[in-house]
Amino acid sequence: MATRIQFENQNDVGVFAKLTNSYCLVATQGSANFYSSFESELDGIVPIVHTSIGGTRIVGRLTAGNRHGLLVPSSTTDQELQHLRSSLPDAVALQRVEERLSALGNVIACNDHVAIVHPDIDRETEEVIADALKVEVFRQTIADNVLVGSYCAITNQGGLVHPKTSVQDQDELSSLLQIPLVAGTVNRGSDVLGAGLVVNDWCAFTGMDTTATEISVIEATFKLQDQDARKVIGEMRGAVIDSWA
Repeated sequence: MATRIQFENQNDVGVFAKLTNSYCLVATQGSANFYSSFESELDGIVPIVHTSIGGTRIVGRLTAGNRHGLLVPSSTTDQELQHLRSSLPDAVALQRVEERLSALGNVIACNDHVAIVHPDIDRETEEVIADALKVEVFRQTIADNVLVGSYCAITNQGGLVHPKTSVQDQDELSSLLQIPLVAGTVNRGSDVLGAGLVVNDWCAFTGMDTTATEISVIEATFKLQDQDARKVIGEMRGAVIDSWA
């Protein structure tokens, strides 16, 4: 289900957190309420890692990742990198990326199978994304915006995109990503979905200003109503074992 939270009176929870199916990053020095919301949904299921990136707390906007890997910008210190390596599951590939567009969370949107990226991202970065995250990579815009990570939120179940995305663009993106897409907003009309929402295959966290209607769209889009975390992870493990068999 979707939970409303704030980070020090900020509704842009996606700026201060990164959520995937195998780990969750949260900014350091937040309020106890912020952390307890994540712990109540995720504790014992996936690790919750308190970290900074490049000495800042905007971990959600500077990183990109899925259950296979985590990409961090070149500004990440060796100490932060070491802390992440020791905190993340062994199966998660951690990769520091030398990229001019260093706010990786703004320029990359991905689930466990596909990534869409800013059209001007470096060719080397594109290869790193494909290798570390084990995804197919497509250069795209969303409603003519190049910051694809800011203007959509996607999981393996579905995706929410900028409200001005045309039906034709939604269909094209949907066929690329192989998931149903819905145009919507968070935080009472905000179109910056990546900043206002963090979501994985069984739960979502969004800003305190998000309306009941927006919450119901989020829950329906990402199919969160009946999802049980352990069941989802069990299914994922089954699929991984099948693919190795």
